[in-house]
Amino acid sequence: MQYKPPNRSASALDLIETEIIAEQASALGRLGRGLETALQALRDFDAAHAAAPSDAGRRHRAALVAEAGYALWLFVVQREACGLRDSRAVMRDYTVPTEVHVRMGLPPPQPQGKRHSLAPLVGRGSR
Repeated sequence: MQYKPPNRSASALDLIETEIIAEQASALGRLGRGLETALQALRDFDAAHAAAPSDAGRRHRAALVAEAGYALWLFVVQREACGLRDSRAVMRDYTVPTEVHVRMGLPPPQPQGKRHSLAPLVGRGSR
């Protein structure tokens, strides 16, 4: 979809629709980059810890898988909001491991009394 600047005869509804489409695309891009970052962190960890990891290493890896699963869920939901319903392309194009796919939709574990923040994945108001 290509952005076209509104013309002078555009109605207020057309202007709002254009803004909504632009925001959906922006959010999709941010969430896609968040997924890429989470998957890369998992790949980097696996490359650095090819030998059997310690208990702390296994816990850290499990947290990385959980974060990637949550990032995947956010991205797939945004794609669906944009009308892109088939998530098989995401799994293939982003090379999503099965263990991450299985975690999709589950929020990552948080320390007691702390709520999960979406800010690291969706950005902070930047376009």
